[in-house]
Amino acid sequence: MQLSKDQLRAIEEQRGTQHSTRRATVPPLDEILYEPFPVLDHGFIRVIDYLGSDSAVVQAARVSYGHGTKRLREDGGLIRYLMRNRHTTPFEMCEIKLHVKLPIFVARQWIRHRTANVNEYSARYSILANEFYLPTPDHLGTQSATNRQGRGQPVGASEADLILKLMESDAKSSYEHYRTMINEDEDGKPSVADRSGIARELARTVLPVSFYTEWYWKTDLHNLLHFLQLRLHAHAQYEIRAYAQQIAKIVNLWVPLSFAAFDEYRIGGFEVSRRGRMVIRRMLTGEHVDKASSGLTAAEWTELMNALSDQDP
Repeated sequence: MQLSKDQLRAIEEQRGTQHSTRRATVPPLDEILYEPFPVLDHGFIRVIDYLGSDSAVVQAARVSYGHGTKRLREDGGLIRYLMRNRHTTPFEMCEIKLHVKLPIFVARQWIRHRTANVNEYSARYSILANEFYLPTPDHLGTQSATNRQGRGQPVGASEADLILKLMESDAKSSYEHYRTMINEDEDGKPSVADRSGIARELARTVLPVSFYTEWYWKTDLHNLLHFLQLRLHAHAQYEIRAYAQQIAKIVNLWVPLSFAAFDEYRIGGFEVSRRGRMVIRRMLTGEHVDKASSGLTAAEWTELMNALSDQDP
């Protein structure tokens, strides 16, 4: 992760500012406000602001005043009930705003989660930094034979070295062409006096999706947990999963009771179809059930067996 002097100065100023408030706060989350947590090679995640806590979820469910008189154990039980029975609206009472720096190709996956407010760095208005993502050799996998969206085994060392050199060379060459077309130095003056350069909105078209962008991303807790359920999954692309893993740590600091219920029922649990439930019932009676006699498709059978054996799909 690389931060400019201006960014470091801004972060220091933000973290040095104190505010008094009557609203409920979460001290562990306040402690990390504005602090950048590195993700991948140049990316980061920062918490900019938040609204609500576990008590806000409970308050909304009970439609009561303040914290009420319920004990923490009872609050935890109610949150688990809400999560277990998919009563989602109380979780929508909490919101969080994140500042995320991420490769463009990760952003294009991320933006598919449309239940958020997003404001992205504008490459029409500003010049992108010369920062692009290079995977580590162990994340250069072959095309998966069973999943058209995924990776298989890592490639050999010599092939990994070749691919990384190609990626780096292409990114550096593209950025050089980008700056040449803009024809603008760091002070905003022409790099070559007798050329005018083209608009930034056109010059950016030569940059690959490995380059980094930034955005502010604000969402409620219910939709954030849905994001995590999908992006923490073993089938999610490694790069976006790395961001999800850091967000999960932040959410655990923010709403530990809600996160524990989410981990129990969404991450640790699984859904089962009517036919799948019938298969489980037959097994519980001692009947031998195989794929052929289950009435499930091959994919459904594999998913059920993996879930019952606690294996990743």
